[in-house]
Amino acid sequence: MNILGVVGARAGSKAVPDKNIRPLLGKPLMAWIIEAAKKSKYINRLILSTDSPKYAEIGKDLGIEVPFLRPKELANDKSSDIDYLSHATIWLEENEGWKADIILRLPPTSPLCATSSIDACIDLLINDNDATSARTITIAPKHPYKLWRINEDVLIPFVPKEITGFIEPSNMPRQLFPQAYSHTDVIAVKYNTLIKDQLLTGNRIRYHRIEKLDSVDIDNENDFLLAELLLKKKLYS
Repeated sequence: MNILGVVGARAGSKAVPDKNIRPLLGKPLMAWIIEAAKKSKYINRLILSTDSPKYAEIGKDLGIEVPFLRPKELANDKSSDIDYLSHATIWLEENEGWKADIILRLPPTSPLCATSSIDACIDLLINDNDATSARTITIAPKHPYKLWRINEDVLIPFVPKEITGFIEPSNMPRQLFPQAYSHTDVIAVKYNTLIKDQLLTGNRIRYHRIEKLDSVDIDNENDFLLAELLLKKKLYS
């Protein structure tokens, strides 16, 4: 099978300028996910989708393919993951005649992502013909039943009692709720789900569960500090 890994690293980060190439323990941030993906036993094309010539050169130095620069209209704050993943997949098919069977979204902001997690998601799709996608998950840091939204200047439960079955879930122990999970790190999706359906999910989503401390998604300065601590623990313990 043709397995395509796509590291999407646009240059327009607002909270942390040039976040994707900022050094983390002596390496550009995106180097961590690139190194993990290069060790995969399945990925046979690994490319960087970026709008930045500077990022492209750094990517090439890190040993990742950069066959194109991402169009600017697909690299703004409102661009979705589907936009750049579809563009990369179709570009390779139309320009090189190389069609991917499975496409992976590999975020450069996930420096703790392990090769084993990448391959586990691919395994799930290879061994389940009906599966449309797979992703890594971890226990949600806050249960959705305890979240709020603002409606006409007052707070109301984010998830209504018609769904939860509870009048006041904010005042109840989470152990009474069904376990909630959040996505982190890898998404693997089959060609038809991404290109024909324009989805990263589909009707049969498989999962690979990881522990909370095995993942961090870097979005701000505090996340960099946390990632450094977790990486040091992972590398030197």
